[in-house]
Amino acid sequence: MSTDAIVVLKEDHKEMRRLFKAFQDAEEGPAARRQKLVNEILEALTVHTYLENEVMYPEVRKLLPDLEDDILESYEEHHVADVLCAELFAMDAGDERFNAKTTVLIENVLHHVEEEEQEWFPKVREALGRKQLQEIGERMIALRADAPRKPTDPKAIKKSLDAVTA
Repeated sequence: MSTDAIVVLKEDHKEMRRLFKAFQDAEEGPAARRQKLVNEILEALTVHTYLENEVMYPEVRKLLPDLEDDILESYEEHHVADVLCAELFAMDAGDERFNAKTTVLIENVLHHVEEEEQEWFPKVREALGRKQLQEIGERMIALRADAPRKPTDPKAIKKSLDAVTA
C-alpha cells in the first residue's frame, strides 16, 4: 500500500463511492440493510474527515499558504457533512427522512471529493514533493487506528469545531 497522502485519501474516496452506490442500490430494500450501510458510511466519513482535519489540511496549510482558501472551504464542507452524519447517527432507517438525509449527505460528499480530486490534489501534488506526501501519508496511516469511528465521538466533534473556528 502506498503511503502517498493523496493516494491514501483517494483510496478512502473510492471506498466511500462503493458504500454510496451500495446504499443507493438498497434504498428501496429492508430498513436493516440501509441502516447497516449508513453506519458503514458514517464510520468511513468520520475516520476520513478526522485524518484530513488532523493531518492533511493543517500540514498543507502550513506548507502551501496560497491554498488557504481551498482548505478553509474544505473545512466548511466537512462541517456540513459532520452535522448530517450526527443527525443520521441519531436516526433510525425507518424514519421518513432517513433516505433523503442520506442522499443529501452523499451529494455533498461527492461534490467535495470531486473538487479535491480534480482541483486541490493536483495543486498539492505539484507543489509538494513525493517525500513530503509520503511523510504526510505515513502520519495519516499511523493515526487511522486511533481515529474516531462515530460522528458523536468527542474527539471527532472537537476536531470538527476546531477546524471551522481556526
